[in-house]
Amino acid sequence: MATKFIASQSVEISVPQQPIPIQHYLRQPQRLVNALVDPKRVQSLTNEIFRLKMRPLAFMSLKIQPTVDMKVWAVPDGTVYLHSVGCEILGMDYINHRFDLNLKGHLSPYNLHNSTRLQGNANLEVQVELPVPFSLTPKPILETSGNSLLKSVLLTVKQRLLHQLIVDYCQWVKLQSQGLEPALDTKEFSMWNLE
Repeated sequence: MATKFIASQSVEISVPQQPIPIQHYLRQPQRLVNALVDPKRVQSLTNEIFRLKMRPLAFMSLKIQPTVDMKVWAVPDGTVYLHSVGCEILGMDYINHRFDLNLKGHLSPYNLHNSTRLQGNANLEVQVELPVPFSLTPKPILETSGNSLLKSVLLTVKQRLLHQLIVDYCQWVKLQSQGLEPALDTKEFSMWNLE
């Protein structure tokens, strides 16, 4: 019997004033993914799809290590979307063939009292058919444990986002101003300055 686990997490970040609006930074999926996850655990598959090797997770007496393929893209207003497009559980064939992970999230810039803020949300859902003896465990106990595990995963990502994103954004702006990063499209840049 399949069991479903769900978790949700929201985030609000104050963005320091910089000469280049954060919308330009947010249009670079690779930088954003590296701010969310330890870069040593990320493999770029395409410009928008990244393979994230998660840290091993303990669920009751099971230890699992998911690898998630994420699509990350931005729209013109700077909103970034992420959506899981694949998942594999390393080293556990039984669970791997009975495991489905769905992660959807977004991060949007908005202005409040002449300052820029980022607001985001992530929803994580896992459906898995657990082997015996887990399938004999009462469903409320399984769901409570699974939901707590997913919530801790999202909380870890949120903490990293809160600490890394602004640091990386400020560093990126500094590199841009020193000409050490690829130049921005000047037409696009002037369009944002007019707003």
